[in-house]
Amino acid sequence: MKIGSVPLESTAALAPMAGVADRAFRELCVRFGAAYVVGEMVSAKGITMGDRKSDELLFLSDEERPAAVQLFGDDPAIMAEAAQRVLVYRPQAIDINMGCPAPKVVRSGGGSALMRRPETAQAVVKAVVKAVDIPVTVKIRTGWDESEKNAVELARRCEAAGASAITVHGRTREQMYAPPVDLDIIRQVKQAVSIPVIGNGDICDAKSAARMLEETGCDLVMVGRGALGRPWVFAQISAYLKSGTLLPDPPVAQRMRIMIEHIRTLCDYKGTHTGMLQARTHAAWYMKGLRGAASYRREIGALESMEQLEALAYQVVRNQEQTLTE
Repeated sequence: MKIGSVPLESTAALAPMAGVADRAFRELCVRFGAAYVVGEMVSAKGITMGDRKSDELLFLSDEERPAAVQLFGDDPAIMAEAAQRVLVYRPQAIDINMGCPAPKVVRSGGGSALMRRPETAQAVVKAVVKAVDIPVTVKIRTGWDESEKNAVELARRCEAAGASAITVHGRTREQMYAPPVDLDIIRQVKQAVSIPVIGNGDICDAKSAARMLEETGCDLVMVGRGALGRPWVFAQISAYLKSGTLLPDPPVAQRMRIMIEHIRTLCDYKGTHTGMLQARTHAAWYMKGLRGAASYRREIGALESMEQLEALAYQVVRNQEQTLTE
């Protein structure tokens, strides 16, 4: 498929997860076959006011393309100005967040709050499309709550305003991330618009990606939490969709090597202190499901250096080998 004029070589994209889908993780996922990545959401108002933190969130390297930056806000003029300013980072697309359920974002009028104001949402899309010469995409939810499921209406409005693609997270704002996704709503959106539709929610492996594609008819799937500690999921999805091959997870030793490389890159980009603080969360994800994972939590919570992480990884591999020989 294409987003505007941008061709995508595979069928699974990385979702824009705040605090997680940073440059180091995006680059790693692209290496494993992610078709497309979207950066962490950034406040349009912050960009227009020269917020320094925005630069780190918006930076895109050559190793993570094709890539989009994601903006949130509810003022068409400010969103348009921010969209023009972020062109300096050379994104292939600009994604507008209308799905974030975080109270702070919703109170500001952005994120999923825009789903309650479809006219404003349409005006935002129209303003951003007019302001830039690259594709503009939109990420929405099924609606605000069970009584306000208006994804189809909003998708049509976004298409009319010039959006090049729509991502639908198959839950309402009220549901956050807990219940199973509503595939039927995603299917309805796909049938209602002529632009590409990206299905998002509960995609954790190759089979769940295939189910999303088959039951909704969507053009692309977007993987969020299913990629945490498992960047190789993109290679697994690609293999299954192409040939029906179910690739196993990497052996523990390889998993630990991937983790170390990921955290080392994270520290290179953000500095050792910040990198190792964030490494504690990532390390727990990489070890999830391994035998003895619970016993490593104390050590993970005290990580302060790459040397400690490498020692822990060595211990994990050694314990796994001992288990296999027992």
